[in-house]
Amino acid sequence: MTSPPPDGLMPTALDQRIEAAVGYGVEVLRQHRDGGFLDAPHTALADAHRELVTAERDVTFHRVRLARLAASELPVNKALFARIERILDQLATAADVRDAKQTAAAAVLEPIEATAPRQTPPQIPAKDVAALLAIAQGAKLHEHLVTHRLAVATPTRTRISYAQLQHLEEMGLVQRDTAHPVHAGQPVTLTDAGRALLTAPRRGGPPRTTPAPLPPTLPTVSRTRR
Repeated sequence: MTSPPPDGLMPTALDQRIEAAVGYGVEVLRQHRDGGFLDAPHTALADAHRELVTAERDVTFHRVRLARLAASELPVNKALFARIERILDQLATAADVRDAKQTAAAAVLEPIEATAPRQTPPQIPAKDVAALLAIAQGAKLHEHLVTHRLAVATPTRTRISYAQLQHLEEMGLVQRDTAHPVHAGQPVTLTDAGRALLTAPRRGGPPRTTPAPLPPTLPTVSRTRR
């Protein structure tokens, strides 16, 4: 009898619905959650699914215990019956918890299903995706004290020009905290639309050449550079 799989591989009854609603699998959803790329509804969904996985794992654990005990060569007597009955009670309790977690996760999922895009969104260049990924890790717009040139600094040292930052702002994907002076560094963060873009399903292709889909609610932006 095999042991239960790790949490990340434990299937649940909601996995296919989640994938259909968000456009990618639950493992990617968990990665996006850990990376801080999700908005509040999707974060709540990822957390609810994680709790459901844990509850599903407990059900499997007690079911495996019951199967091992039934298949053992222990004497068939009152002691064996007592152990089986105890594990059955634990399995029933675990199933009740699992059902409650599944109901809670489904309640979080339903609003996301209702607003899930029905059409394939347009694409943006891979360099803009790379810039958004870098900004998601923390970024600031600085002005050089001598040259007065503006530049975006990121922990990953990804080069983001001021023109590209303006381009991303025009698309509604990033925003600056103008309460901070630019010479001291203005924090640059993703908007909800920017986070949605990063977590949207992508087409296959070579690394750094794959365009990412733009949320369908965003307006079309001219490709003319400034």
